[in-house]
Formats: sequence, structure tokens, C-alpha cells
Amino acid sequence: MRRTIPILVTLSLLGAACAGADSEAVSDTAVEDSVDDVVDSSAVADDAVTDDTIESAPVPTSPDKPTDIAFPGEAPVELEVTVLIAGDGPESELGDTVIVDYVGVRSLDGVEFDNSYDRAMPFAVGPLGEAQVIAGWNDGLIGVQAGAQLQLDIPSEMAYGEAARSEIIRENEPLTFVIDIRSIIKPPDPDEAPTESGVDASEGATELSFEDLIEGDGAVLEEGQTAVFHLVLFRADNGVELDSTWTDEPIQIPMDPTGFPALVQGMPGMGVGGRRAITAPPSLAFGDEGNPTIGLPADTDIVIVIDLVGAY
Repeated sequence: MRRTIPILVTLSLLGAACAGADSEAVSDTAVEDSVDDVVDSSAVADDAVTDDTIESAPVPTSPDKPTDIAFPGEAPVELEVTVLIAGDGPESELGDTVIVDYVGVRSLDGVEFDNSYDRAMPFAVGPLGEAQVIAGWNDGLIGVQAGAQLQLDIPSEMAYGEAARSEIIRENEPLTFVIDIRSIIKPPDPDEAPTESGVDASEGATELSFEDLIEGDGAVLEEGQTAVFHLVLFRADNGVELDSTWTDEPIQIPMDPTGFPALVQGMPGMGVGGRRAITAPPSLAFGDEGNPTIGLPADTDIVIVIDLVGAY
């Protein structure tokens, strides 16, 4: 399912250091040309588990990928869920979104057909119970905890059934997946979205500042990790809301130095469950020219209110 991504988030995912010393903003055209190929995590999940990426096994490159998989060697008669490493925190429920990495092999002989580790791209599976993945995933990912590693041994009728997907996944093929649960995200409630920035107005800021409006009591986001969050973007001078992600899935962005400066500099140190208001000058956001597409005038500070819902 394609979706409209707020321009701020698109820039972040594309690794755009928008302004820098020369204060040149990234063009809207570049964003529009790239967004469909980069940011649709739901499409990544569909393709990764259900379609053309199973044509050939990727070359192993990631040291994090499980390689010693105890495939059953016979067809399971029902879905079998084995917890290999225990997680902690709340268990996933119907309607939640689960961020995962996985490797998939044939249950009969252990031949690999796909994995996400080599792509370095965990993805969102959700909402559970209705996610566009095989039934073995929708059922097998219920009741899991963040940090867990589990093995799903899936009978063919809960995988692809009589339909052969490739030379590797044949008709009536049972499948085995080893899955790392990166984060569990509860469905967003738009009524809980912030309606104001929560901080004083700002004009002519020369550096980034932030204030924690709600202290998070979960895992602390560190540099180099990936943040899962919702945001609302405000003009800092008058508090007008410009954009929001609260009506869709949360966003995943690595805390990488090449990313959107206001986010990657202002978010580390947040606790999951927290809300932080980040005030940024144009040089750390959209540049001196602003962004007319979202109603941001030239030379205008911004406030980004972040609700951190996961970190891994």
C-alpha cells in the first residue's frame, strides 16, 4: 500500500543534510522522484516475504544474520513457534505493528530463499492479523516481545499453499523463518497527537535546542540506532502546524550523521515512550529558502515534536 510521506520524513530517509554551511535546501523534485522507491516500509514487507525477491538467495554479507538454522527436515503439520532468545516488555497483539529482521529457508532441506539482514533493512509487519504477509506470519508474530528471536515452522497451507513461487519455493512447500523482533509498535491514536509545540516561540535561532515534554521510561535511543517515531512539524515563530505522521504508520530513521540534521542531532538520548520538542534553525532543517510546499517561509525556525515509540 502506497502512502503519502511528509516531506520532512522523506528528506530524512534519503539522508539529506538539507542545509549545511551553504544553506542550500534539497529540491522538491528530488524528493518526489525518490520517495516511492525508498520510504514505503509496508511495500518492502510485502515484497520481502511474498513475491519476487524469493527468486534467488542473496549472498551472505551481514554478520548478524542467523546461519545455523535447525530446520525440521520434514513438513510441520501445524504452525510451530519456538522462542530461541527471550525478549522483554509488552507482548504483541492483534493490530500492532512488529519491526523485524528475518531469514527464510525451506523446512525440508534448509535451502535459503530470502533474508532481510543482507539488505540492512528491517521492516514493519502490520497491522497484525491483517498484514499483507503469509498467514504463518500474521499468526506466529502474535504474543512476541521486543528483543526476542524466534523460529516459525510453517505448514504449506499457511505459507503459499499449492502455488509455486519460484524454483526454490515449490508447490506445497513448508517454510521455516528465524526472526529477530526489533520493536513492537501499538496502533497510533490521532487523538493523542500534539496540537501545539509545547515550547516558546523562536525566531532567528542559531543552534538546535530541545525540551522533553514527556520523559520516556523505555529503552534510550543511542547514536547509530534506528528510531521508530511519530512527529508533528510546527512553525517555530507562530506555532502553526505544517505536517504530521500520526494518521499513518510510524517512521523508521537511522540516527546517522548524514541524515536530516535536526532529527539525528536532536533525538538521541530520548527514552521510548517520550515526547520531545526540537527547535531548529533553517541551517539544520530546510535551508534559508524554507519550503513552500508545506507552508514554511524562508528564514523560519521549525519545531519538530517527536513521540518515540521504538528504538533498535
